[in-house]
Amino acid sequence: MTNENGDETMNGHDTQDALRATTREPRRALGRMVVGSILTSAALNFRDREAFLCAGTGRRVTFRQANERCNRLANGLTDAGLRKADVVAFLCNNRSELPEIYFALAKLGLVGIPLNYRLAPAEIIALVTEMDAKALIFATRFLWAAQQVKETVPNIAHLVAIGDDAPPWAQPYEQLLSSASADEPQVDVEEADPFYFNLTSGTTGLPKSYTLTHYNNATIGPMFASYDATSRDTFLTIFPAFGRVGYAWIAAGLMFGARNILMDFDAGEALRIIDTERVTLFNAVPTMGAMLLAEPSRPSRDLSSLRGIVFAGSTFPTQLRERIARELCPHIYEYYGMQESGALTVSTPAHRELHPSSVGVPIPFAELRIERSDGSLAAPDEPGEIVGRSPASVTQYFRNPEKSAETFRDGWVHTGDIGSMTEDGFLYVRGRLKDMIITGGQNVHAAEVEDAILSMEDVADCAVFALPDEFWGERVSAVIVRTSPSGATPSAEDVEQFCRQKLAGFKIPRVIYFDEGPLPRTPTGKVQKFLLVERFRTSR
Repeated sequence: MTNENGDETMNGHDTQDALRATTREPRRALGRMVVGSILTSAALNFRDREAFLCAGTGRRVTFRQANERCNRLANGLTDAGLRKADVVAFLCNNRSELPEIYFALAKLGLVGIPLNYRLAPAEIIALVTEMDAKALIFATRFLWAAQQVKETVPNIAHLVAIGDDAPPWAQPYEQLLSSASADEPQVDVEEADPFYFNLTSGTTGLPKSYTLTHYNNATIGPMFASYDATSRDTFLTIFPAFGRVGYAWIAAGLMFGARNILMDFDAGEALRIIDTERVTLFNAVPTMGAMLLAEPSRPSRDLSSLRGIVFAGSTFPTQLRERIARELCPHIYEYYGMQESGALTVSTPAHRELHPSSVGVPIPFAELRIERSDGSLAAPDEPGEIVGRSPASVTQYFRNPEKSAETFRDGWVHTGDIGSMTEDGFLYVRGRLKDMIITGGQNVHAAEVEDAILSMEDVADCAVFALPDEFWGERVSAVIVRTSPSGATPSAEDVEQFCRQKLAGFKIPRVIYFDEGPLPRTPTGKVQKFLLVERFRTSR
């Protein structure tokens, strides 16, 4: 059957009734792993409890209201002529409208492009052009980028502006919602349908795009079950929600009935929110943890509501982890995965007692193995490439068969990370395959050298990378950010002497640079070392 818009629907009066149900009295969706059903179910189960608080605007939204507003947006987009499989780009920071956008697109079977607002306008234009986007939803704080998209991309037929002062050429977001129905959209969406395009972190070069299906994005429950998430939790989502991590925290809050506070990261504001809103759980990268520790207002904040902090994204220096456990929250979770694979392992506080430096064991439904360079399985504790798969894993990059063949093989995601696994299943991450420095025939793991330097006093951040060397092939190079940018310590000589106590001679950086920081990082906190190589290649 087809509905009046030409979209395929399911047969049967009972199914039609379920799909027509409004959020005033929502009914359960069919038991398929599709993203839209997450919000519909949350509205049924948690109704008038608070679902979202937007830290920037102060808006509070209940589960029922979130579903109703989502439906209005979906129906408004349908009224504007958008149909299943059309591509919609959106440029929005962490605010309460963002979940509405994600789930409206999901219910309609539209394909989203959550745009990284840190990209240059030319990069944004290239993305929406390549993906053939038909519409752009944007927060007015990004008007400068939306204006250029409007003037440059002729296929963008619909522009919707969130916030005050919408330009005359864009429809105000609230106006679109107020003129549309709150009925549940009647579109047949399948698990294998694409949900949104995303970009890799871009740690080794330009980001690659890939498509995530509804099934990929509806199967995040086991990860948050490992954190013991419940409806009594208050999440703080500070990861930019244009990436998989930020979206996962939004969806998990709905799955588990947790209250969710959405904000753009600022250390002082985050501590205030944790204190006043009694946050129980949030996700961060180690750099964010260091910024929270350094925030002058921290001693005056009550952080006793925190029952856990979840870390991922980059190397986690032991001294920093221990200080965070002492001064912020004693219960630290750490997970491992990549954009392409989704989360593969989680280390809980109980795991950490057994294996303090491990990133944990595989989460339910994830599989993990360590491979030698010839593809054979490594022995316990033997380093090799980490290879994994899970229901959240993708299978190819968008229009990039060469990189797809390199990363996705026989259903497994080859992470490019070096690691080892103990006999009892605990994973240790040693570094990146491409982060291996070969100097004079000796292999040097950059992460090992970084750990040593980061344990020094007065070092706020550092990155170790390879620069070409006519004699050694590659030379171990380091860039260091001092705790005090204007300080003179540590000096290069201090670093060399310290490293001699910790590392073999061939692992000690042969050239050391100092930078005021911050180091270039991806949205998930990983250092973009290829930019450092470009910067310092000809400097010495």
